[in-house]
Amino acid sequence: MDSVKITKLPGGATVVSENIPFVKSFSLGFWYNTGSCDETAEMGGITHFLEHMLFKGTRKRSAKRISDAIESLGGYLNAFTAKEHTCYYARGMASNFGKTFEVMADMVQNPLLKEKDIKNEIGVILDEINDLNDNPDDLIFDTFEELVFPGIPLGFPILGKAEVVSSFTRDLVSGYYTDHYTTGNLLISASGNISHEEAVKLAEKYITATTVGANGLNRSYKGANIGSEHIICKDTEQVYSIIGARSVGYNSGQRLPLNILSLILGEGTSSRLYQNIREKLGITYQINSFINFYKEASSFGIYFSTNTGNFDKAMKQIDKELIKFREKGIDLHELKRAKEYLKGNILLSLESTSNRMIRMANLQLNHGYIIPVDEVIQKIDAVTIDEVQTLADELLRMDYFTKVFIKPQTKLITTAA
Repeated sequence: MDSVKITKLPGGATVVSENIPFVKSFSLGFWYNTGSCDETAEMGGITHFLEHMLFKGTRKRSAKRISDAIESLGGYLNAFTAKEHTCYYARGMASNFGKTFEVMADMVQNPLLKEKDIKNEIGVILDEINDLNDNPDDLIFDTFEELVFPGIPLGFPILGKAEVVSSFTRDLVSGYYTDHYTTGNLLISASGNISHEEAVKLAEKYITATTVGANGLNRSYKGANIGSEHIICKDTEQVYSIIGARSVGYNSGQRLPLNILSLILGEGTSSRLYQNIREKLGITYQINSFINFYKEASSFGIYFSTNTGNFDKAMKQIDKELIKFREKGIDLHELKRAKEYLKGNILLSLESTSNRMIRMANLQLNHGYIIPVDEVIQKIDAVTIDEVQTLADELLRMDYFTKVFIKPQTKLITTAA
């Protein structure tokens, strides 16, 4: 990524871009350094709510005109809210970069936030929350993070709670927008057949410098693994389970060893959990490990689903795999395979302009600079068995794990491993 360039504008916004001359398209993201972990309990879900509201129209364009302006050019426009940031992104043909930039700049800077639209969108978000609560796969991950990060906003569900979202008013939404959607909080990331000079000129033309500095972020990542258990009874046939704990964050020197640990333990069909519990024993349909990285913490877990008759056996087998990992460690073959898998994922993802745009934004937001791909590959190659083993000794302990189970209402399960 030698063609990456970064410019800090006088108004506070940052522009990072990468020129890829052999493609005919671009990916553009407007990233605000605000997410659900910046909320209070009294306004939980407002960041995600505001993301929806920014598509409802500006003084210049109605909601339909915003969509038409992008789609009539063969482009695509969407957004997402995460725990630590919010991103509005578009893809399009390189020749339409300027027009797309102008539409997005208008959308994020000049929302009308009409009272009528807010009332209507409350109903939409409540339906989204209900959909999540009806889906065990989604519900269990939200519940797990609430328990892994108890009492701090990092554990808040991004969608919020129904009773809180129902109370949103225009004054509350507008005030949150004013406080958090400042130019000092804005990162513009672009990748594709575009020039950095054009991106900077467009930002200078269309981004209004209303606030130079970023709003003061006071995010809490504190906490410890104390272990807890939570059972949810739903109208399901299977038992859905996550067991895991908090671990090191995006900025930690142990991040790559944690990636390697998770790959060996439970990511991919050649992992230990998949091979020993699904393939050999046939007692789960889904089983995998995962990591959700945040700046100064992460949630690490093992997700699996099975029937009530096999649940207890699955828990005991998983515990055996954790003990084996801690006590016997890994060998050089497993380490090499995991490294190649991780490097392959990174390098293959770079064939997408969207992935490259997201990668640049994440690096800039978390590190303040762009780490070259070759440097990342070198760091992966440098991970040692001892580094992975140190993490395994600390992390892979069933007693320390937070456990969440969604089970059929009419059946019992034994949760002691």
